Amino acid sequence: MEATNTSTVSYGIEPGLRFASLLDGHGGCRQQLNMDQVCAWKPAEGVIWLHLERDHPATADWIAHKSGLDPFVIEALLEEESRPRVEPVGDGLLIILRGVCATSPDGATQKPADIDLVPLHLWIDANRIISLRDSGHYITALRDIRLSLEKKKGPQRSGDLLALIGDKLVRDLEPVLDAMDEEVDELDELIFHGEAGQVRERLKLLRRRAVQLRRYLAPQRDALNRIEHDDAPWLAERDKLRMREVIDKLMRYIEYLDAIRDRTSILHDDLSTVISERIARNSNRLAALAALLLPPSVVAGLFGMNVGGIPGVNDTWAFIIIVAFVTITSIATLWVLKRINWL
Repeated sequence: MEATNTSTVSYGIEPGLRFASLLDGHGGCRQQLNMDQVCAWKPAEGVIWLHLERDHPATADWIAHKSGLDPFVIEALLEEESRPRVEPVGDGLLIILRGVCATSPDGATQKPADIDLVPLHLWIDANRIISLRDSGHYITALRDIRLSLEKKKGPQRSGDLLALIGDKLVRDLEPVLDAMDEEVDELDELIFHGEAGQVRERLKLLRRRAVQLRRYLAPQRDALNRIEHDDAPWLAERDKLRMREVIDKLMRYIEYLDAIRDRTSILHDDLSTVISERIARNSNRLAALAALLLPPSVVAGLFGMNVGGIPGVNDTWAFIIIVAFVTITSIATLWVLKRINWL
């Protein structure tokens, strides 16, 4: 297989293939490969990193018939729905993680209503790294590693690459959690200033994001912890130490996420209290209005009956007397309502 030196990071070389690189063992990559070169690759040539689109038919065909992987690994790599986990198979590791969906290489930005956590399926052994993610999704962690390889400051071995992937996947969570925390502060201010109408829908979406992130980050922590304690010969002690730092950082983020979830619960209680107080205040106003209208209603009802014996029918002063009586009783009712703090 002929080596063609290049430092240009390119994507989508062939259908289903995002990129394929040979690590040079010094932080760079010696060449970009096509699928024919990948099939002709031998372990003696160096560590190969192959990144594919999981949902592309060409990928499924290559993984199933040309990768030489165990059937269990093949099935897991091509699985549609998956939660973070790690399974040792021989001298290699089957790893499924989740990363935050990021900006595509052409600059188009992903802005979904919910946080989009992209599944990243990995097979790693001493000489080969196969990573898969769905088409249309982009993970900043992998892009950054490729750029570091282009600058000859990237990983040198399989274990080094795995530790770097874990570190950068966790790193991308920080701005997401910071944005959620800032939104909680904003919603708190809105509730404090009595603008509860703008809060309810945003608070519901924020709580759903927190639950969604927590659902995947907890098993991801367990998966990374299992990598740290695995005895694969290609995992150096330095790789495990770096993975331990990644796990510690992820645990802090999970605690941070739990704090955000608790704050949203408190905000939900505050919002319910504000709405209840508003309903009670409006009910008091309606009750006070009904009390003010009660004396005139009683008088109008009595004198509006179509029966004989109603006083003042032939008295020219009767209407003025009734109006004065209604006015006095209304003022007295208003005074009483103010004394009992209904108004």
